[in-house]
Amino acid sequence: MFKTVDDLASRQLAGGVLDREDARAVLNTPDDEVFGLVVAAGRLRRAYFGDRVKVNYLVNLKSGLCPEDCTYCSQRLGSSAQILKYSWLSAEETVKQATAGIEGGASRVCLVASGRGPSDRDVDRVAGVVEAVKSAHSGVEVCACLGILKNGQAERLRDAGVDAYNHNLNTSESRYSEICSTHDYEDRVATVEKAKDAGLSPCSGLIVGMGESDDELIDAIFALRDLDSDSIPVNFLMPFEGTPLEGTWELTPLRSLRILALARFACPDKEIRMAGGREMHLRSLQPLALQVANSLFLGDYLTSEGQAAKADLDMIADAGFKVLGADESPHRTDVPVRARGAGTAVAPNA
Repeated sequence: MFKTVDDLASRQLAGGVLDREDARAVLNTPDDEVFGLVVAAGRLRRAYFGDRVKVNYLVNLKSGLCPEDCTYCSQRLGSSAQILKYSWLSAEETVKQATAGIEGGASRVCLVASGRGPSDRDVDRVAGVVEAVKSAHSGVEVCACLGILKNGQAERLRDAGVDAYNHNLNTSESRYSEICSTHDYEDRVATVEKAKDAGLSPCSGLIVGMGESDDELIDAIFALRDLDSDSIPVNFLMPFEGTPLEGTWELTPLRSLRILALARFACPDKEIRMAGGREMHLRSLQPLALQVANSLFLGDYLTSEGQAAKADLDMIADAGFKVLGADESPHRTDVPVRARGAGTAVAPNA
């Protein structure tokens, strides 16, 4: 095991591979040493990503009414969470939503749709939406997140201009049956592999705070390393009322920092994104988390409100970082405030 976290950082910078014993030690860092852990993980973050933060923006193409029973999800089968429910956004509305995020500094737009997976007709619909977004914003990256893919669908999305595909593993293989019964862990791995085989950048991450043990958390992060995911969103459970995990509050800000640091030490050169739930679990330590993570979502999430986009951009600047691509395309300083909810007539928050 490493003697100090600085030794661990030096070893990882020299090409070391994090083992289970060291991973456990990272997760068990004493409270009074967590800030030192962040400094050490920050050496890796800056070595590979400098002072840049990649800003991503979510557009929920289709919300709610999902037939899957994932226990963490407000859109799940049987959920009574009071969320917006609507069918597919038009291409015009999607471009409008995406534009708000891009003008706020986002270099990647993530197009998400609820459901088990897309039909071929759905893929054609999304292909048209992607073409519209890229016609309006030629330099933007598009990541699609549509669920479990069938053969040939990843290639169709690639040909339409999709750059990346997101499908999270969410938790360890051993724990997966406890959070979902309508599909299995292998379905998720297979979809990420289909995306990779088609030449799409794999985006796959996890949700923490669902009752997983340290070893299960390590299993999940090591699986993402083995999968060679280019970007790893770390979501912190948002325990929606009306879902089976309602009332589950297991994370503290320091625990959340340890988890981000573990992801960085395990995958030093990968995009680590502090994703959904960061506001409620990292709380006042969000700026400190940027020393470890090099990516975030701007503004709102799929069915929940994030902090105001201007606060996100101010946080990045105040912590001494710069938005990726901002030199070429500076973000607006008069960021408009959105009355929440894609699919309404009200402008988005970006």
